[in-house]
Amino acid sequence: MSFAPGIKPRDRVDMMYISIEAVIALASVLGNVLVVLVVCVNRALRNTTFCFIVSLAVADIAVGVLVIPLAIIISLGPKLHFYTCLFLSCLLLIITQSSILSLLAIAIDRYLRVKIPTRYITIVTQKRARVAVCLCWIVSFLTGLVPMIGWNRRIDGNLSSSGDITCGFTTVMSMDYMVYFNFFGWVVAPLTIMIVLYGEIFRVIRLQLNRRAEATNDGDRYYQRELKLAKSLALVVILFAICWLPLHIMNCINFFCPECKIPPFAVKTGIFMSHVNSALNPLVYAFRIKRFRVTLIQITRRYMLCRPPEDTPCPSSTPAL
Repeated sequence: MSFAPGIKPRDRVDMMYISIEAVIALASVLGNVLVVLVVCVNRALRNTTFCFIVSLAVADIAVGVLVIPLAIIISLGPKLHFYTCLFLSCLLLIITQSSILSLLAIAIDRYLRVKIPTRYITIVTQKRARVAVCLCWIVSFLTGLVPMIGWNRRIDGNLSSSGDITCGFTTVMSMDYMVYFNFFGWVVAPLTIMIVLYGEIFRVIRLQLNRRAEATNDGDRYYQRELKLAKSLALVVILFAICWLPLHIMNCINFFCPECKIPPFAVKTGIFMSHVNSALNPLVYAFRIKRFRVTLIQITRRYMLCRPPEDTPCPSSTPAL
């Protein structure tokens, strides 16, 4: 394999890595900004479920704005103070944790909607949904910053006189924290709860549809809508698991089998997959949620395709669907 004069193979790999990450970051930010904009424009989408979806979108925007740039910086191995490097690494965990807790909140919300439909509106209010979102982010910060209070890999003998190190995620982050606390406690457990909840959601919906079909020869529209939306949101959870589990599994391999060597290419691929997840969610909403898709098309037509003369206004704002 030949390389351009003056560019080493390692530099070429770094450039490719940075370029791909930059594309993922741009897609994550643009896609999820549109998610927030769609919810703001369409009043019909300003419900408790989309309150949690906006929280997830904000976390995905943070991936593009903060996580990916920080991951690039850390991958280059800059010289930083130990606790500066550790704090930057903790930020990556905080954003990830906020995503999974937002997904869990969505699952609980949909479960309550099909389990207690008559009492749902009085129990799950907009105010309580906002409180739940705040709690998700508070818990994310608390769990993500645990390494800062001592559960880390600080070894004084490896520090320079100024406390500087060559910054790297595995250099500062303790693997037992990543495996036992972060993965088993705050990834596997929430994912398991979500699987159980969505399983129960589909069971209840199918049961209700069958009962109504037998009684009236026509399925209830309410539960048909709930079934379609539940499938879309369950797909978001599945994509999260597919994108994030490989990286966590590699962490487990490193922890339980230190002599097992994982190729750097596999690690890079795992990192890419975890970041790509943030760009996928808007695609799921656009292709599978009709109200979201219609509003997105109307926004595109209004702000990108409508170019009237100065004295001719664009069409009126998007009506509620």
